[in-house]
Amino acid sequence: MTQRQRVVVIGGGFAGFTAVRTLSRMAKGAIEIVLINPTDYFLYLPLLPEVAAGILDPRKVAIPLAGNHPGVRHLLATADTVDIEARRLRCTDAEGNPRELSYDRLVIAVGSVNKLLPIPGVAEHAHGFRSIAEALYLRDHLIRQIELAATSESPEERRARCTFVVVGAGYTGTEVAAQGQLLTLDTLRRLPELRDQPVRWILADVAPRILPELDERLSRTAHRTLSERGVEIRTGTSVAEATADGVELSDGEFVATRSLIWCVGVRPDPMVESLGLPTEKGRLLVDEYLRVPGHPEIYACGDAAAVPDLTRPGAYTAMTAQHAGRQGRRAARNIAASYGHGRLRPYRHSDLGFVVDLGGAAAAADPLGVPLSGVAAKAVTRGYHLLAVPHGRARIAGSWLLDLVLPRQTVQLGMVSGAEVPLTSTTPERPHGVSAPQPEPAQRA
Repeated sequence: MTQRQRVVVIGGGFAGFTAVRTLSRMAKGAIEIVLINPTDYFLYLPLLPEVAAGILDPRKVAIPLAGNHPGVRHLLATADTVDIEARRLRCTDAEGNPRELSYDRLVIAVGSVNKLLPIPGVAEHAHGFRSIAEALYLRDHLIRQIELAATSESPEERRARCTFVVVGAGYTGTEVAAQGQLLTLDTLRRLPELRDQPVRWILADVAPRILPELDERLSRTAHRTLSERGVEIRTGTSVAEATADGVELSDGEFVATRSLIWCVGVRPDPMVESLGLPTEKGRLLVDEYLRVPGHPEIYACGDAAAVPDLTRPGAYTAMTAQHAGRQGRRAARNIAASYGHGRLRPYRHSDLGFVVDLGGAAAAADPLGVPLSGVAAKAVTRGYHLLAVPHGRARIAGSWLLDLVLPRQTVQLGMVSGAEVPLTSTTPERPHGVSAPQPEPAQRA
């Protein structure tokens, strides 16, 4: 009996999840498909700020891998090394055991991790925002600072605990600041001790405007909405140093705070560099068919890949969920074409617009280039997410409806501590305090 060909996909984010789903539907059992991912779910990242704000239960944005990919073998593990010549890879499973398997086609879709900058104190005192664990920690932390401020008799300590600094005014940082501010205001209203205490939020970025990667009209709408709500927007500004007592901004101002939220951006997963293949700013170089030059059996997509942008010659596609999902689909179809099913086609896609949720009834959107704000933008934003999320739409919509009529529960859950989600972690989806035992260094190559 002829052994089935094996396709291995590393990473269950937007690119990997979509690639596996598309390929499993096309293959119908003709090939073996293996998905390697450290969690048993696909995280719908765009709704993570609503988890931190207490609007959505974390299970609503964690899409189970089991049941969504018929016929796919899910390996709960982290890929460590790839022997390209032997077409074998080594990984570590959820209990720290090393495993090896061969492949006939390989898809690199490992995604990205928090981007670190060599700024004193940031790694020790800031926290990122890329995982459910980090979102749960942030929610507890915001509520805790307000509650501790209520019990303090020191005006200086109260001000510091009621001051929050978000660095990075891109898509994630803007939404975190918008949702986080509303959560802290809700918490403060329930504490009579803080009746006259202002809550201060600062959103800083070195760019000349917030949401610099999006259309300028979206940027203006978001800037106006957050400013009217009281968020201080500091463009052309970053952090010079972070300490336990606060942060010194690049303009020389020292801001006393206990909360530094790092949303500066992302960088490709370090695993990409370990492959020893040509890269561009940490992203694996591929051709327009998503194949690695010289290795037609290896494909890469999503944040891990530097994909030529055929709509802008000489440029690469942006690291966005839109591109990742569509590249995963194209990679799957091109793999099918390599087995004689369909035609090999290049990846080409133009953005259809973006949506930014600004909390409450506010949002900014530009579907098909039409600028929207307010309730109309909010409807488009939530409609887009309901269409884009692959599972659990009714549960998400139900949570949104309940949030309209019921007060938010501002309580700490105490599930994740700050030590469990350090900014330097490359696997924040698995808190250090509750993760499986780690293998010995020699096992991790």
